[in-house]
Amino acid sequence: MVVSEETKVQVGAAEGGPESAAESTVEGAVDVRPVPKRRGRPRSFDRETALEKAVMAFWEHGYEATSVSDLTRAMGIGAPSLYAAFGDKQALFDEVVRVYGTRYGSFAERALAEEPTARAAVERILREAAVEYTTPGRPHGCLVIHAATNCTSPEVEESLRERRKADIAAFESRIRDGIAVGELPAGADARALARHTGAVLQGMSQQARDGASREELEALAEIALTIWPRT
Repeated sequence: MVVSEETKVQVGAAEGGPESAAESTVEGAVDVRPVPKRRGRPRSFDRETALEKAVMAFWEHGYEATSVSDLTRAMGIGAPSLYAAFGDKQALFDEVVRVYGTRYGSFAERALAEEPTARAAVERILREAAVEYTTPGRPHGCLVIHAATNCTSPEVEESLRERRKADIAAFESRIRDGIAVGELPAGADARALARHTGAVLQGMSQQARDGASREELEALAEIALTIWPRT
C-alpha cells in the first residue's frame, strides 16, 4: 500500500483523545501493529466413550484386522489424540481387553464364586455365555477368543492365550474343590473337565459369530453338561 506524505493516520484517537492521537500520528506510513494470534483450544473428547468404541471395534474385527485408521474413525478422534491418550495400537488393545473383561466377560468369574457346586457354576457359565455371546446391538462371541484370529503379533497372541489358559485353570481349581468335598467322584478328571468347558465356550463363541441363536447355544450347553460325572 502507498500512502502520500499528506496522509496521516491517527491510531490512538479512540483511546486517549487529542494527545494520544498526536503521539500516534505517523506521516507517510500506516501504523500496522501485529494482531495477537488466537490460541485454539485443544480438541477434547470423552476418554471412556472413545475407549468403549475401541472395545466394539476390536470385538467386531479382531486385533489384526483393526487398523489405526479404523480405530480413529470408530472413536471419533485423530491419530495424535489416540497416541497421546492410549499409546500405540497394542497398548490400546491391552486396555480394551481389561475393560472387556470387567464389563462383558466377568460372568464366568462370578459364577465360579457364587454357585454352590462346580457343576452348577459351569452350567451357569455356559447358559450365560449363550446370552452374552448373542446379545443384540453389539458384536457376537467373545472378544478374547475372536481377537486372536489370524493374529501376527506374538505379544498379543501370547497375552490372549494366557487369559484363556487362566480361565481353564480357574475352572480346574473349582472342579478340584468339588472333588475334594465329595461333590464329584474321586476319580473325576478335573483337568479334562476344565478343558472341555473351555472348548465348549470357544466353540459357542465361534458359533455365535456364525449366526447361532441364543436358543441354539443353550441347547448346545445342555448337551455339554451331560458328560459331567455324578456321585
